[in-house]
Amino acid sequence: MAQKTIDEIKRDLKNKIYHPVYLLQGDEPYYIDEVTELLEKSVLDDMEKEFNQTVLYGKDCEVLSLISAAKRYPMMSNYQVVIVKEAQEIKALFPKAKAKSDEGDEEKIDSNPLLNYFTHPLTSTLLVLAMKYKGLDKRGKLYKAIEKNGVVFESKKMYDDKLPKWIENYLAEKNSKITPKASQLMSEHLGNDLSRIANECDKLLVNIKSKETIDVHHIELYIGVSKEFNIFELQKALGKRDVYTCIKIANYFTANPKSNPIQVTLAMLYSYFSKILLFHSLQDKSRNGVAVALKVNPFFVDDYYTAGKNYSAEHVEKNISLLREFDLKSKGVGSSVMGNDDFMKEFVYKLIH
Repeated sequence: MAQKTIDEIKRDLKNKIYHPVYLLQGDEPYYIDEVTELLEKSVLDDMEKEFNQTVLYGKDCEVLSLISAAKRYPMMSNYQVVIVKEAQEIKALFPKAKAKSDEGDEEKIDSNPLLNYFTHPLTSTLLVLAMKYKGLDKRGKLYKAIEKNGVVFESKKMYDDKLPKWIENYLAEKNSKITPKASQLMSEHLGNDLSRIANECDKLLVNIKSKETIDVHHIELYIGVSKEFNIFELQKALGKRDVYTCIKIANYFTANPKSNPIQVTLAMLYSYFSKILLFHSLQDKSRNGVAVALKVNPFFVDDYYTAGKNYSAEHVEKNISLLREFDLKSKGVGSSVMGNDDFMKEFVYKLIH
């Protein structure tokens, strides 16, 4: 069998193709929860679940009890489902490595009852191991046994540049649309916590009218992000070298530090100026070429054309060095800038000049 994507698992479940062991692991809990919920809801009907569905938690799960549950035969059903949430808490899944000189080491590992079960799983059981922020060693016997006889799903954190498209797709699946600027604003404000993003998208859907396209006005109204004073607008003003707007936004950030933490602002600006520097090095400066190289929506390419004209490569390099310097200061290294009410104004002024 081997590794599968979430779409492949969904297709299998729709076609009633089941596997005896599902290992769901990785750093993105959203997809682990999604696959777990799919398996929990789609395999058995409500009557079958009463006798054939068991939900356990790793912290309270004894290995022998787990195996005993997995080895039970279903009652009045073709399958039973055993779901172990927080499976990363099961210590037997992470046997400590021993020195090669230890006698009988191989025998001890092979005697792991979980390995024996994964090697010969009961085909009428769907054993689901939901493991967040941790994973089995891919070189280990436990992982290889599951990979051979079941399904492994690796849930990886999404890169920041992929988030606006993820938001658009999530809303499209619910028959709703969002403008590129609004999806970008959401992603920059919420970060790459997909569960939080999904919850905020659902909040928007509850509040907007049917078939209404979500724009920055809705983001401000229902998520609480200012459509005028945000990192996205600061970047745009910096790109234009618009001192007045930059100072206005800087003052707002200073007055609202909890909504606009300085380390996040510096990180976003570092990414922004890094893209401008990359823009200067591009051979292909067509709209599509820039969008692909900078990993931005084509909607925003004009902003980088403007910034490229207003900042030479040398100026951008100076700004990146300045960002590194103030990032260290914001963390208390050297001369701290924390508590300086004029910091943001002085900082954006230096970036422009």
